[in-house]
Amino acid sequence: MALDGSIQATRVRAYFAKIASRYDLVNHLLSAGFDVLWRLRAAEVVRAWAPKSILDLATGSGDLACSLQRACPKAFLVGADFCEPMLRVARGKRLANLVVADALQLPFARESFEVVTVAFGLRNMASWTEALAEMRRVLSADGHLLILDFGLPKPPLLRPYRFYLHHVLPGLAAALTGHRSAYDYLADSIESFPNGAAMCERLEANGYTEARYEPLLGGIAALYTARRA
Repeated sequence: MALDGSIQATRVRAYFAKIASRYDLVNHLLSAGFDVLWRLRAAEVVRAWAPKSILDLATGSGDLACSLQRACPKAFLVGADFCEPMLRVARGKRLANLVVADALQLPFARESFEVVTVAFGLRNMASWTEALAEMRRVLSADGHLLILDFGLPKPPLLRPYRFYLHHVLPGLAAALTGHRSAYDYLADSIESFPNGAAMCERLEANGYTEARYEPLLGGIAALYTARRA
């Protein structure tokens, strides 16, 4: 049974608050460091757009924001997240413009940013449709959207990946953080998240154009880009 949006938001915020202090360490270990490469690839794509302003939504501990800051040093960069403990970690990385904000009700004017990015965050939002609408609202005309998130690889990788996702990863994460529930939730959320062409179709149905999909590490992660229609 689907959770009410406010209940889901409260639960997800609590998960991230509990694991904030070890979030980066666990990500790097459980992805064998590939998460760093995925963010570098995302920053490389954004750099090619040469934006003057970037909103990194669901910025969390600020890892993508740091990569964007290095790749686009002249851009005005804002990081927003609804979990204050995660932002405390991000502040320790010398990120200046950090805002506590819900992605479904952003405190920014229309067409405020040339680029909106969200890494491993859209999947956690209570309403993907409402979140995409808010991102579109704050994007400038012809602005770019970039989404980096987990996906599901195709066979023969799919079966061993699912075993790792549902049985190995939660146990390892529990040993590192003391909080297994957040990583059981992670596995379930990845399974339910639109993947590949399905995400591109969703983007184009919600006011975006030129939606593209780039699989990473065989589809274990995915990079989506689109423009505001």
